[in-house]
Amino acid sequence: MARRFTWVTLIAGIVAGLSAQGCGDSAPDGAAREITDMDISARLDQYTSIRLESDLSVLSDNERRMIPLLIEAAQVMDGLFWRQSYGDRQELMARIEDADLRRLVEINYGPWDRLAGDEPFVPGIGAKPAGARFYPEDMTKQELEAAVASSPDHGAALRGQYSFVRRAGGGLSTEPYHEAFAAELEKAAGKLREAALLAEDAGLKKYLELRAEALVTDDYQPSDLAWMDMKDNTIDVVIGAIETYEDALFGYKATYEGYVLIKDKEWSGRLTRYAALLPDLQRGLPVPEKYKQETPGTGSDLNAYDVIYYAGDCNAGAKTIAINLPNDEEVQLKKGTRRLQLKNAMRAKFEKILVPIGDVLIAEDQRRFIAFDAFFENTMFHEVAHGLGIKNTLTDKGTVREALKDKASALEEGKADILGLYMVTKLHEQGELGESDLMKNYVTFLTGIFRSIRFGASSAHGIANLLRFNFFAEAGAFSRDEGTGTYRVEMEKMQQAVDALSAKILTLQGDGDYEGVSKLVEQMGVIGAGLQGDLDRLGAAGIPVDVVFEQGV
Repeated sequence: MARRFTWVTLIAGIVAGLSAQGCGDSAPDGAAREITDMDISARLDQYTSIRLESDLSVLSDNERRMIPLLIEAAQVMDGLFWRQSYGDRQELMARIEDADLRRLVEINYGPWDRLAGDEPFVPGIGAKPAGARFYPEDMTKQELEAAVASSPDHGAALRGQYSFVRRAGGGLSTEPYHEAFAAELEKAAGKLREAALLAEDAGLKKYLELRAEALVTDDYQPSDLAWMDMKDNTIDVVIGAIETYEDALFGYKATYEGYVLIKDKEWSGRLTRYAALLPDLQRGLPVPEKYKQETPGTGSDLNAYDVIYYAGDCNAGAKTIAINLPNDEEVQLKKGTRRLQLKNAMRAKFEKILVPIGDVLIAEDQRRFIAFDAFFENTMFHEVAHGLGIKNTLTDKGTVREALKDKASALEEGKADILGLYMVTKLHEQGELGESDLMKNYVTFLTGIFRSIRFGASSAHGIANLLRFNFFAEAGAFSRDEGTGTYRVEMEKMQQAVDALSAKILTLQGDGDYEGVSKLVEQMGVIGAGLQGDLDRLGAAGIPVDVVFEQGV
């Protein structure tokens, strides 16, 4: 039986986290408040344990032999992410005797609660640096910006995704990841090369060889292009320095992670036709022509997978249930992206979290519209929607990611969510989704907002959902029954709100309007008293926030 979880620390963490991200070089100074056994138990009760399972009978003998090698390579990413996010894992663990506290540290890959705005929970530990371990602790935001402005070449290196910024000779220098982690990366690369020798699919073999080279050189584009060309492989692995969420100071630096995956070819067959529709959907976006002038790549690939193993960034705190990669804008424009729906992880969250949330917060007569197929579609089209919109600013500020810095990830996640629902609506109107009921997508979408808000302000997804909830509330996209405390989708107004928010986000991205995004987060990225009370009710009902995996084979 789950113990009662209270949301006081979560709400405080979200508000504090938003304030820190909006105005400073790092989170406010401060040590963890007094930690009690009950507090640690409550934090652990935010998670429910799920065994990751997959049908290995679809694999050949060689593919079965590849799996342990790929897991070993992914496990290296765990250690590297620890060093990027916190530092010395062994030193921290040596200070902690309590088994529950150690477990909480392991889940969070450090002493900061990722579901509570990175609130510290280990005695003696202060606030998490906004720049994690990517930058000198005493470096200010202004110092790096001045160094970037003083020399374009040096500035490009300082902003690079695959290097640490260090102090040297009174100034700032860089240390490439492949030099800082040379021994570890060579070990992981060696495992990928061993797996490549067993690969029966030519595309997978080429990708594994090139990805091994990418790990030891930080040159990921050749392997990204090879990954896009793979079509017939059953096994897949996503590994390397990939996402930039952990860098809350600038959003420049990529962190290490790894997934080991098995393709579900039956489910994948249902998804193949959608990628070809992207150019038409791009042309129909509810925004002026200049903000949709880019043409998304048509090599985009949609597939469903079961996950065997998570490691590093993707395993920290709230777990990923879908992947949209590569992040390289050049590759995206040339070949599109691949969207991987992690079906077994997705179903676990739907059954253990989304349905129970609906039973508490959704109007009784609309609960029947909460459906796994709609959850799957909403998640899938979220990933597809990353390919829509604009990648390069119209104001000569570089890419959207460069212009929006630490705000880029949250706004991009917000764009993908809202454009995903826009896509579902348009495809339904065109008859591409068969006889499905669009209300299922909308009610499931609203329920999903509550699920993702609970990830907190240290998560780009949590911020994105807060923005959308408040925008929808102002637009009347849903109503709330004060007597029952339940929410009801108002279909027509929600569709209008989807178009309005889509236009707002795409305009902010195209303009590279950092100040505008900051203002939006300040105004909309807050939790009102009513929402706080509803989140308290979810905690009182013992509904977990996320999952931890029992994994590996």
